[in-house]
Amino acid sequence: MTTDRAVGLAREGEGPQRATLLELFFDLVFVAALALTSRTLAQRLDWVGAFQSVVLLLAIWWVWSVTALVTDLYHAQRPPIFPMTLWVMLGTILLAGTLPTAFSDHALVFAGAYVAIQLGRGILLVATLRNRAANLQPSRFVFWFLVSAVPWLAGGLVAGAARGLLWTAALAIDYGSAWLRYPTPRLGRIPTSQYTVAADHLAERYQQFFTLALGDLILLTTLAYADNDTTIGRTAVLLLAFAATALLWQIYVHRAGALLKATIESARDPGGFVRSAPNTHLLMVAGVVATSAGFEVVIAHPTDHTTPWLAGVILGGPALFLAGRARFEYEVFSRVSPPRLVALLILIVAGPALVLAPALVAGLTATLVLAGVAIADSIRAHGNPPEQPSPSM
Repeated sequence: MTTDRAVGLAREGEGPQRATLLELFFDLVFVAALALTSRTLAQRLDWVGAFQSVVLLLAIWWVWSVTALVTDLYHAQRPPIFPMTLWVMLGTILLAGTLPTAFSDHALVFAGAYVAIQLGRGILLVATLRNRAANLQPSRFVFWFLVSAVPWLAGGLVAGAARGLLWTAALAIDYGSAWLRYPTPRLGRIPTSQYTVAADHLAERYQQFFTLALGDLILLTTLAYADNDTTIGRTAVLLLAFAATALLWQIYVHRAGALLKATIESARDPGGFVRSAPNTHLLMVAGVVATSAGFEVVIAHPTDHTTPWLAGVILGGPALFLAGRARFEYEVFSRVSPPRLVALLILIVAGPALVLAPALVAGLTATLVLAGVAIADSIRAHGNPPEQPSPSM
């Protein structure tokens, strides 16, 4: 990326970079955001609850993803990046606090916080990077976040289905403009050559956020267990939830997860990988969020019949994760391991079969499928030399 050397903000060309303590501190605010998103889904297992949870998660993820890219390109602890990070943290706390009522009483506060975060970040960069060439990229960000601010704020002012439609349009603008490299009047699109990143830093940031999502799974299931009377059934589900958490981590880090840094460095088109990685990890994080919601419900009602929606969440969460993980594997190795596809098929077929079975059985099924994938990974890797990345981009 074109940088402003005068203010000494650029990370470029300075050797290995690690995530800073400020960035780890920044991630803490997303603990509450992810937990409240999962709880929103757990409390309303229907089409409306699923749709609202998806919208909330997409907004949260985009705040984190864009900020992670900015702190990859610039030193996070130097002014003005340091106050900018604190600004995003403050806005995210406000955003997270409104999540349970984002589609009702606090819609305008939620939308206003999101717009303030995204625009405030870009405006601060434009004001700081005096050099015109350095200003081009944040100027594109500001333009497109101004465009999406219209449906975001309009959605906060209306009610009912119109709110959902307007916020969906706003998210389509945010994600679509990024995928198209922010085509902006008079400024054009971001050249692919400007997607130069610190591979070790960006890889570590994605790994940290995925770990954070797993932490929310542990947090929610532990809170659900503490909020209900202790029974053998609930204790069994808590143990299953912990096992599922460990398996999700093991499947993520197996080879492809551990090679993210090397993959970015060896990619033919690093820009394409940088634009693709957020969406791949979004799928995996969404799977963890759904799994958290499912286990929260199962812990509360382990012996109740599995409803179609509960089956969809408790099995759909691992399915979403495996779909994202399969795409991740393809990005790293240009192939997909058959066990992941088999596991996806099993989860899809098992859903209807588990309806009316005890909820505990649904949680057990999801955990066993994940265990099968982890075991298959271990068998395939046993005795074979470490595989080198062969990125598809």
